[in-house]
Amino acid sequence: MKVTLHEVAARAGVSIASVSRALNGEIASARTIELVTRAAAELGYIPDQRARSLKLGATRQLTFAVADVGNPVYVQMLRAVEDAVRESGYRVLISSTRSSVEAEIELLQSLLRRHSDGLVISPLRVTEDFLTALDRLTIPAVVIGRLPDDHPYDIVRTDSAAGVDLAIDHLIGSGRRTIGFLNGPTDTTPGSIRGQAFAAALARTELPAAEEHRATAADFTFADGLTAATELLDRAPGLDAVLAANDLLAAAVLHAAHRHGLRVPEDLAVIGMDDSELASQLMPTLTSVSLGSAERGRRAAELLLARIADPSLPAQQVIIPPELIIRDSAPS
Repeated sequence: MKVTLHEVAARAGVSIASVSRALNGEIASARTIELVTRAAAELGYIPDQRARSLKLGATRQLTFAVADVGNPVYVQMLRAVEDAVRESGYRVLISSTRSSVEAEIELLQSLLRRHSDGLVISPLRVTEDFLTALDRLTIPAVVIGRLPDDHPYDIVRTDSAAGVDLAIDHLIGSGRRTIGFLNGPTDTTPGSIRGQAFAAALARTELPAAEEHRATAADFTFADGLTAATELLDRAPGLDAVLAANDLLAAAVLHAAHRHGLRVPEDLAVIGMDDSELASQLMPTLTSVSLGSAERGRRAAELLLARIADPSLPAQQVIIPPELIIRDSAPS
């Protein structure tokens, strides 16, 4: 049976009101706090956090919503968010939306019931329905990604187009001239931006930009990437480099290259994007464009805590610059 406040009060020899004040950090004498704390420990009393949240108007919980909890880039973000909020006494609940706008909207609607004090969300697709649901939120929210200018939320983002330029310039500088691109879905924000940046980079450098040098995976996952990478290398055997839109897709390129009898980097240079922990675990180790995943998570958490403390603050936008991390798959 669950221990009640009445039982704690009886064991401590004080009133129920005194027990409530002592356990909720309200004004109470040192002696009362000592008696109540001891009695609660002896009885194994567990506070009803839901009732306490309703009383205080706060849950001491924050929600972190991402497309895929299996993607190591989101793991890096989550760790950074947890580290940033831990000293403030918040727990972080993680929600995986499986790259679904509908799931993101359902999450936003559920948060209208205040199961959380704040939200950090990294949406892959930004639709009108998503923006409507976001605007209806009654809790503070920070977006990791991009929103239209007429939706003034706190935003933390990177410049992945500049990251594509870094990768292409590096490949050209190391002698590569026929560069392929493995993208994720182009109806997503990263897929759209990185695909356009790749086309612009090739046009700028006057390298061949044949359509058969590009492939699109059904999702930003290894499994979908392997299917698309295999098709890319089948129809474009003359490629001497491939840029992938994230590290999971780049890992798929490495596997497909091995199956095609290609040596990396001798025959084919490979570069990923995100510089997740996976990049240093692959063989060969993966050259990748760091998009500051941990830094984006940390800054988003700091903005959210500031917004919770003062909802009147003006909306802020933080841009984390990319950096190319050179490893064995595409050396200088």
